Amino acid sequence: MEAIFLCLIFLVLRVSGLSEGDALIALKSSLVDPKDVLQSWDTSSGNPCIWFHVTCNGNGNVIRVDLGNASLSGHLDSGVGQLTKLEYLGLYSNNISGKIPEELGNLENLMSLDLYFNNLSGTIPGTLGNLQKLRFLRLNNNILMGTIPISLTTVSSLQIL
Repeated sequence: MEAIFLCLIFLVLRVSGLSEGDALIALKSSLVDPKDVLQSWDTSSGNPCIWFHVTCNGNGNVIRVDLGNASLSGHLDSGVGQLTKLEYLGLYSNNISGKIPEELGNLENLMSLDLYFNNLSGTIPGTLGNLQKLRFLRLNNNILMGTIPISLTTVSSLQIL
């Protein structure tokens, strides 16, 4: 009976890892990576926790993606919104363009979102107001327009905007 229970736990962890891996592979596919910093991001390894620039917690969930100063371009794939345990997303000082995906508002555990020094355009999604644990939101030095969403005023944990 114990063996069956352990197999079920392994299966649950494996499935959650695959969906997180799929989200990261979708992000990788949406980016141009001239320095090959994402070369370890390969589904054949089966576990995103062993990929460079990815940190996981003890349960095997992706909690951190560090891709600052990586010479990346392209756009942010909306699939990154599937990384619901993510606490830190750092994509600063790259050449990423396009809009900030509204799906980032699904990252309910996010504490730090660093997208500064890119070429992001459009407006700041109001869904970022869903991020009630967010402490640091750095979007400066992009090509954003419009006003700061009123929904961000409800994020009482926000220390830096």
